[in-house]
Amino acid sequence: MKSLQHTIKAIIRRGEESGYVAECVEIAVVTQGETLDEVTRNLQEAVALHLDGEDLTAFRLA
Repeated sequence: MKSLQHTIKAIIRRGEESGYVAECVEIAVVTQGETLDEVTRNLQEAVALHLDGEDLTAFRLA
């Protein structure tokens, strides 16, 4: 039996036109921001909203 994860991996890359795009590896979350700080804040908020009320073990998260 695999253990549950405590982190969610994301890839942050430069946007095609401007800013940055962040995309989670394990869950369907994508967001953007003009700066690295902004995209990081947006990513944290988007992940929290995506997982709100969900059974975290279904996503293999602790």
